[in-house]
Amino acid sequence: MFKNIVEFKNFQLNRKINSKKLYRILSSLKHQNNNNLLKSLSKSYNYSFKKKTLNKFRKEKTFKIIGMGGSILGAEAIYSFLKCKKKFYFINNLQNDLRLDKKTKSINIIISKSGNTLETISNINLYLKKKDKNIIITEKKNNYLFKLANKLKCEIIEHNNFIGGRYSVLSEVGMVPAVLMGFDEKKFKQYDNLIKNKYFINKLVQNVGCLIHLCKNKQNSIILNYDEYSDNFFKWYQQLVAESLGKKSKGIFPIISTMPKDNHSLMQYFLDGPKKNFYTFFSINEKKSPILNNKNLLLNQKKLYNKKIIQIINAQKIATENVFLKKNIPFRSFTINQRSEKTLGALFSFFILETILLGKALNLNPFDQPAVELIKTETKKLF
Repeated sequence: MFKNIVEFKNFQLNRKINSKKLYRILSSLKHQNNNNLLKSLSKSYNYSFKKKTLNKFRKEKTFKIIGMGGSILGAEAIYSFLKCKKKFYFINNLQNDLRLDKKTKSINIIISKSGNTLETISNINLYLKKKDKNIIITEKKNNYLFKLANKLKCEIIEHNNFIGGRYSVLSEVGMVPAVLMGFDEKKFKQYDNLIKNKYFINKLVQNVGCLIHLCKNKQNSIILNYDEYSDNFFKWYQQLVAESLGKKSKGIFPIISTMPKDNHSLMQYFLDGPKKNFYTFFSINEKKSPILNNKNLLLNQKKLYNKKIIQIINAQKIATENVFLKKNIPFRSFTINQRSEKTLGALFSFFILETILLGKALNLNPFDQPAVELIKTETKKLF
């Protein structure tokens, strides 16, 4: 299944990767029946909401999602990758430049696992209006959002405490927004098929083995993204990797580079700068793409006649891969053949499993983020 929707080329390294330990770690994860985080990737996961509950909100035209980090990045990735046509506004930082007509009614989806996130609480104060309807996703405990939900008498959906924010995209956190966007939450759940698929498992393990080897001398993971609709997906990936693995002076620093635009700014550095990076090429074979107007092309550019924009993008990607091969620069490559819930669900599962495997293999806990808590504690002292 993965092979049909995602063409994956692994790193080409001049050495053999020992994958036995990784297969053992993955086998251990597969047989942990009580692993609730992995269950959230599966069709057997029990949501704390019913679709019938959300039906009363689905006809609304305007939605605002208020949250930070893992509470909102997954939903934003789904929205842009799948080109949702509904109006969703993502309030994911302070000083948002969001200009809505005061008369516009909206559904507010407010998400915070702890229920006490400072930025989320601040934005609620700025963007909630009396006539709005609200859905709050948080842990069912005595936190700010839970109290607010009771005060406003709005819909409360439980954020399960065993799923950290950055791993929560296929739980209520990402699937409630996905349903309201008009997508089928069941189609995202590809884990059950993938974990039984030898091709997928072998590609995943070999990929992680290569990453472990590369991390010994290279910590910068540069994503060369040839699909602008996937930028938010890689912002989700960026948090997943940085927060899960950036510990004990170890980790990977994920950097997103927008291609082919960055051919004219950063590519010189990538090709001839310090050799501290490894790369991920990412593109999508779009069926629909603008076609160049032949009338506006001079004869010396006849080779561009009737060319689709996607053909030009793909040619640039292949050319760049060829140069990287010649210069012995390590890279892997993803080519997406189908923009769908299934594809995005498979990618979510791939990168979540990749991150957990990397953490376990590097003797890191991929599920905590102790250093971030220091900032929260220090900020509280100032108020």
